[in-house]
Amino acid sequence: MTLGRIAFLGSGETSLAGGRIFESLARLIPDPLRVAILETPAGFELNASLVANRVGEFLKTRLQNYKPTIDLIPARKKDTPYSPDNIEILKPLLTANLIFMGPGSPSYVARQLKNTLAWDIIRARHRQGAILAFASAATISLGKWVLPVYEIYKVGEDVHVKDGLDLFSDFDLHLSFIPHWNNAEGGADLDTSRCFMGKERFEQWRNLTPNDNIIVGLDEHSGVIIDFENQKCEVLGVSSVTVLKDNLTKIYPSESSFALSVLGDIKIPNPIESGISPEIWQMTLDAQNVNEEKPSEEVLNLLEQRKDARAKKDFAESDRLRDLIGTLGWIVKDTKEGQQLKKPDHRL
Repeated sequence: MTLGRIAFLGSGETSLAGGRIFESLARLIPDPLRVAILETPAGFELNASLVANRVGEFLKTRLQNYKPTIDLIPARKKDTPYSPDNIEILKPLLTANLIFMGPGSPSYVARQLKNTLAWDIIRARHRQGAILAFASAATISLGKWVLPVYEIYKVGEDVHVKDGLDLFSDFDLHLSFIPHWNNAEGGADLDTSRCFMGKERFEQWRNLTPNDNIIVGLDEHSGVIIDFENQKCEVLGVSSVTVLKDNLTKIYPSESSFALSVLGDIKIPNPIESGISPEIWQMTLDAQNVNEEKPSEEVLNLLEQRKDARAKKDFAESDRLRDLIGTLGWIVKDTKEGQQLKKPDHRL
């Protein structure tokens, strides 16, 4: 099992800083790049598709060198034709290797995705190597405990806690994420930091969560990428990431990194023994096999011959073999890791 990275953005998924973070993620993904953008966080809004489409258009332009296939997943609300349990609208998720969710309502997305087919597919794909990326509301929803921003800041409800999707429970980590950590829209008259809550109300919310709840605060236009393979967290963007653990506060500036163990003692879950059914796990694997065309023995033999020719600096023979492989329907790409095969026009 190869766990994909998980990126959390404090805000600005379509900003210059956000674009750089997405590009750093795209570089990690072998061809083809398949992006799935869920509409769920803004599913209660009449323009949910437009919210997701703005991100899609941004990524289409920003990642144009990677020629991404971008699919919008209209998994907006349970028990409707656009349900997160409707496999017909979820099919692109099965093969996506970069999955994104962004703006909307944190409590809404947690309520609509919890215990659904979409959520199980997302978790399965992550454990098969897909990268997950979350911004704004989706960032909050992924934690163990949700800060219900709309309900408190917009509606005026008392400070309270809601259950989140708790993505990291399978890893035995107790985490909550707060974007817009350094927001200053309120100016001198109103403290809008801590995702518009202000420090006082945020502390009230924090005191309602268990003592073992570790909080990750993400400044605007900044983010953190969790790298399970190298056991580290990389901070990117224009500002910093804050970790609240016990009574300690640690701030990590952009371009720095910290050990994954800062977030707790991680446990790598068994792929199908922690909430994902064997049927869903196999369904995602089968989808990968269908979409991955394998080169023939003839192509592989020619590729090996070309490797030998390049080692001997016989570049004329190398070019001849490359062209011959091309007639068999494959393109050879030379990278620092060696030769790679890809199909022409493999992306829409």
